[in-house]
Amino acid sequence: MDQPLPTDHPGSVKPTRRLTALRRRLPPYLLSLPAGLWLLLLFIVPLLIMVSITLKTCSPASGACVMTWNWGDLPHVVNLYRPQFITSLIFAAIATIIDLVISFPIAYWIAFYGGRKKNFFLIMLLVPFFVSFIIRTLVWEFILSNNGIVLTFLKHNHLAPSNFHILGTGLAVIAGLAYNYLPFTALPLYVALERIDRRVLNAAYDLYANRRVAFMRVILPLTVPGIFAAFLLTFIPAFGDYVNQEILGGTSNTMIGTVIQNLFLIDSDYAGGASLSVVLLIISLLGIWLYARLLGSRTIEEYL
Repeated sequence: MDQPLPTDHPGSVKPTRRLTALRRRLPPYLLSLPAGLWLLLLFIVPLLIMVSITLKTCSPASGACVMTWNWGDLPHVVNLYRPQFITSLIFAAIATIIDLVISFPIAYWIAFYGGRKKNFFLIMLLVPFFVSFIIRTLVWEFILSNNGIVLTFLKHNHLAPSNFHILGTGLAVIAGLAYNYLPFTALPLYVALERIDRRVLNAAYDLYANRRVAFMRVILPLTVPGIFAAFLLTFIPAFGDYVNQEILGGTSNTMIGTVIQNLFLIDSDYAGGASLSVVLLIISLLGIWLYARLLGSRTIEEYL
């Protein structure tokens, strides 16, 4: 009868090493297990369900869906709602550019001149956004109303005609998008500016570069990854937004997010709503792929 090998036998060394290596590798996976399950249940599974609904044919009357593997609905819904896609693209792009123009000087000042109070200034920048998204949009509706602060001041000083209005126009939607998504732009810009090595700037000044040249030749190029990340973080949610358009906009400037909401909640067209959602997802993934292609995947971890 075979006898078990003693622990000091040469044949027992290899299993012991494997067991030790397994024990070393296992803790990181165990620590990531709760987050992985959370991500699987609340993100990946709903995403797969949405993609599967895209491939189904649903009856608006009964709500029943049958799997037909019909990929043809994607180009069809894009062509059907092309004006809404274009409107969303224009509004999101303008709001993102506005946020970049406003946020860059703020982030630059905090990063280079904030001193020991940098964290305080960042908190002050984020404090208004601790309030609910919808409440902030409703307050913005009050500000832009005909009797609000903005129009009252403009009309009182004869800077705008008496019949001029902002609410219910694309301008109000862009203003709401720019306001609500400002932190998504400011924070990546601050991170990019904060990471700049001050010794590089000192070297530029030692080579007789003035502040303008140092900004254009040193600071701005080193901030490009942060600018791109800020653009993506602002443009993607603004492109699919529907709250600002519902509260601040009119019927003539419907965004694609409002169309998706109506298809799901009013028309019960789950296949159409899921198809539009998949199109938005593809656009987002293309933006992230372009970012990784141009600037590298490492910078996505740093700024996104």
